Parts: sequence; C-alpha cells; structure tokens
Amino acid sequence: MVEDQKKYLLTAKKAEDITEWYTQVIINSEFVDYSAVSGMMVFRPDSYFAWNTIKEATDKMFKDVGVQDVYFPLLIPKRLLEKEQQHVKGFSPEVAWITHAGDSELSERLAVRPTSEAIMYDSFSKWIRSWRDLPIKYNIWASVVRWEFKHPTPLLRNREFLWNEGHSVFATLEEAEAERDVILGIYEKILHDYLALPGIKGMKTDNEKFAGAMASYSIEHLMPDGWALQGPDHHSDGQNFAKAFDIKFIDKDGNKKYVYQNTYAITTRELGAMILTHGDDKGLVLPPKLARIQLVIVPIYNNSNKEEVLQYSKSLYNSIKGQFRVYLDDRDEYSPGWKYNEWEMKGVPVRLEVGKRELESKSAIAVRRDTGKKETVSISRLGDELSTLMEDIHSKLYEKASDFLKSHTFTAKDYSELKKFVGEGIVQAPWCGSGECEEKIKTETGAKITNLPSGLQDGAKGEKCVYCGKEAKHIANFARSY
Repeated sequence: MVEDQKKYLLTAKKAEDITEWYTQVIINSEFVDYSAVSGMMVFRPDSYFAWNTIKEATDKMFKDVGVQDVYFPLLIPKRLLEKEQQHVKGFSPEVAWITHAGDSELSERLAVRPTSEAIMYDSFSKWIRSWRDLPIKYNIWASVVRWEFKHPTPLLRNREFLWNEGHSVFATLEEAEAERDVILGIYEKILHDYLALPGIKGMKTDNEKFAGAMASYSIEHLMPDGWALQGPDHHSDGQNFAKAFDIKFIDKDGNKKYVYQNTYAITTRELGAMILTHGDDKGLVLPPKLARIQLVIVPIYNNSNKEEVLQYSKSLYNSIKGQFRVYLDDRDEYSPGWKYNEWEMKGVPVRLEVGKRELESKSAIAVRRDTGKKETVSISRLGDELSTLMEDIHSKLYEKASDFLKSHTFTAKDYSELKKFVGEGIVQAPWCGSGECEEKIKTETGAKITNLPSGLQDGAKGEKCVYCGKEAKHIANFARSY
C-alpha cells in the first residue's frame, strides 16, 4: 500500500520545474501512458473520454454549419504527396514511409498520413465538375504521424496525435474567406465551454504559416511558464492545391475555373494545454465537462457505523447518478486520506465526504478540486447545488486562466523592452513585416511571432518596427513557444 500511495504524490513543483511536474502529473494520474513505440502514447480512459467529449461537441457544431464527416485512407502514394511541392517540402522531414509488405518491396512507397490533402484532393479532382458540385465541406476525425523531432512530449508533441481535419472547397474566394470566422468561432466556443482555455486569435506570418497555404490563422494559448502553445488553426489555401491537383469546375457562365480551398484542425494537444494551465501540485484539475468522473463520494466510517454510512452514501449515489458522472468509492482497503490523494491527482472536480455527522444532518461535505474549499450541502438540494458548483468551477478556471493571460501580455515599444519581457509571456510589439527582422529576433531572443492578433492591427499605424526602426505594418505577438 505504501508503493500505491507514492504514485499519487508529486515530487516536482509546478512553479519550480514545470517540465518534470507535467511528466509526473500525466503519468501518475493515469491520464496517459508511454507505449513501446517512441513518441507514440496511450490514451487511457480519462484522456480518451476528454478527447471524445471535445470531438463530439465539435462535430455537432460542424454539422450545424453543413460540414459532413468522411474517411480517407491512412496511406498516401508518394506520387500524390509530391504533386504539391511546397506542401511536401514542408512535411517531407516528418513523413514515415511504408516500403515493404511482408518480404516484398512495394512498387511505390506509401506515406503514413502526415495530413490528408494529397489523398483527398486526388478524389476531389474526379468528383468536382460544375458549380453544382460545390461547396464541399468535409471533415475527418483521425490520427496522423509526423516523425521529425527528437524529443517528443506526450500530448504536446507526439509522433502520432488525434485531430480533426476539415477540408472545404468553394467556387469563390469570398465564400472561402467567410468560412474562416465560422470555424474559428466554433473552436473558440469549444475552448471556452469545455476546456476553460482562453487564447489570442490572429494570422500567422509567412514564415509560420502552414506549408501550401496562402494564409494561416491560429488561436494561441499562454502556458504558466510564460511560453506560448499553438491551439486550433484555419488555413486559407487559395488555389494552391487546386492547381497542383487540377481541381476545376465549370461556373454558371460556362467558364472553367480553379476552386478555392480551406483546411482547419483541433488536436489532442489541447489536453496538454488544459493540464498545464489548470493543474496544480496535487495533480490534474479537470473542467467538469471533460471529467470522466465528475463527482466521487468518499464514505468515512468506523466499525460501529460502517453499514449506516455506506447505506447513506449509496442513497446519495442513486439520487444523483442520472445527473452526474459519479463514483462511489467504497473500497475498504484504503483510508479516506489515501482516496483523497488519488482523486485529487486524477482531477475529479468535486469530492463528497460523507460520515456519521452528515448522515445525521442529511447532508454531505462538497470539496472543490480547484480551490479545495469545503461547503456543506443539504441532501434536499443536492443536485441543484452540485450543478451550480460545477458551473462555478468551470467559470473560475476560465477566469483564472484569462487573468493570467491578460497580466502576462506585455507591450514593447523598442527592442530592449521586447527582450526584457521575452520568456515572461506574450509580447506585443510593432513589426515591419520583414521576414529578415522576424528571423533575427527569433535567433537573438528565442521568441517567434506566434500570430498577428486580430483587432489590434490598426495600432501599427505610425509605429516603428521594434527591431529595424522602419515603418511598422503589423502588431505582432512574440513569445517563446512549445
């Protein structure tokens, strides 16, 4: 039992060594685990439940705006991946190849899906003939494999991860552009309503955009160590892929034209962002909607009142099991304190403590995971009070993360100020638009431009580039980034 107890304790402090803390939390909480393949992880029940909840909620919103689910093959012939040279250049170092089936060498190498443009757009070129075939709004829920990096980090940077791939095709640029705010709005709602994560929305620079895109847009998170983490994104692909894959249509006037395309995604990286943002030195802190177990009931008894307390606990369980995902921890081999540590490590939002006193007063003690605050709740209003408590936990998690983002978003007017704040959070500074300045700042400070924040671009007027002093074209978000 001593060894069992140790797995629910952390030796690293979040504020002192966030990397080691993160590793201990995700493993000790049994959220994920390593597998026999380097960089490929196992989603255990709690993490897969959280991802599946995100998936279902996002998918419903997609369907509300006309997006349909499809599935395309995992394997992509080399000839298709090479059709769009800019695209394959961006992914070629990451591609895992299949060269043999059994002992026989394949006639053509097959790429394990790093992304699905090549395999999908080969079909689009066959299916699309006229304006009547448009728009196409397809989405895949799948995994992808990207192999280039040397130091994978579970959830944040895996060689295999889960995501959605949205692929849309339109007759006009205006239609394609209009979709961007719709999709990013869906992602913002998922981040707010399910993960309790704020972010900064904006456009990527040419150096940071998706390979093959005309423009990329992202929602960027800020982690507690002052580093940024890219969240969901949307790519305006223009006609780049249409020309590479010969995707044309005949318009209403009988003219043959290339289509306009978009791609977009949200990934399991969001679970890592959630853990880093909300977790503490006791373990995970899960937003209630993403918790596989929202509520755990822990009976506290001795030999003289054991049966009475257990019976009362079971009656509480039965009264709320249809309203919450609840677990009655009536294991006799562990003490209440041991159970507290376990469920705190796993991030269960609310713990109900039930003993002789609660039995006599027809109540229970509700303990919040986010703050540790205890309050007595009456059995007569248990369901309503717990619902209010769950909502407040989510709101407070989002509020705390938003306050951190605001207090760690800095403004720099010159290069010395930018260097001063780099590593502390997001640094917003005027930028001339030059890739040369962008690269020099990255080389000298370690901070890249995460995106050009929406709604702030008018602020660049009359400003000078933070690096070269020339006229600024943009306000840019600079940060060290995962």
